[in-house]
Amino acid sequence: MNYSIAFRTIVTKEIFRFIRIWPQTLLPPAITTALYFLIFGKLIGDRIGTISGAGYMDYIVPGIILMSVISHSYANVVSSFYSTKFQRNIEELLVAPIPNWVILGGYVSGGIIRGLLVGVVVALISLLFTDISVNNIAITLSVAVLTATVFSLAGFINAILAESFDDISIIPNFVLTPLSYLGGVFYSVDMLPGFWQIISLGNPILYMINAFRYGLIGVTDIDIQMTFIITGGFIITLTLFSLYLLHKGIGIKN
Repeated sequence: MNYSIAFRTIVTKEIFRFIRIWPQTLLPPAITTALYFLIFGKLIGDRIGTISGAGYMDYIVPGIILMSVISHSYANVVSSFYSTKFQRNIEELLVAPIPNWVILGGYVSGGIIRGLLVGVVVALISLLFTDISVNNIAITLSVAVLTATVFSLAGFINAILAESFDDISIIPNFVLTPLSYLGGVFYSVDMLPGFWQIISLGNPILYMINAFRYGLIGVTDIDIQMTFIITGGFIITLTLFSLYLLHKGIGIKN
């Protein structure tokens, strides 16, 4: 059976959902990014100088772009799928003759598209402050897509397990935000003392940001291959867990 119509319907609905409310989904990251670049890049960056041979503004641009991709790909899926549960629209999906992987793929694709679109917006804003030529377009795009996929899947799982609107804000506020800021966005891991370097190497976002930074400006603190191994492992694990939750009806069949 051809499930492409069902898949396209879910993806189209997800795209129109965040495009329709663009002042809430696309405009805020542009404003926040401008403040990041102005405060950290210009005011503080001029005093810091260079890191790993790159100007401080150039150094933080990749991390800020990917941080936006992470937060918005996650937010899109967790808010959309939980709203589907809360409004009882989930019942229409459950009775429809489509497999769980189509449902998962549709929502995750919507999250990936929003994450990448926000990343493009942030990248365009960065051009107002600095001029960056892409070092490796293949690594840049692949890391962005894989990272958006990981956090879209994570947002889907959060939405399934959430029992209230408060539950969908716990992970972004107390997990994603700290991990993102401690993922080497504004500093090199080599600047940390030995113990904290070891702790930082346990943060998967550190690998994603460094690989993305390498793709843009050719600077990294870690092995690029390790990034693809880690993100690939997360994608497989989170996909299987998401399909398991859908199959068992955990959090959606009450």
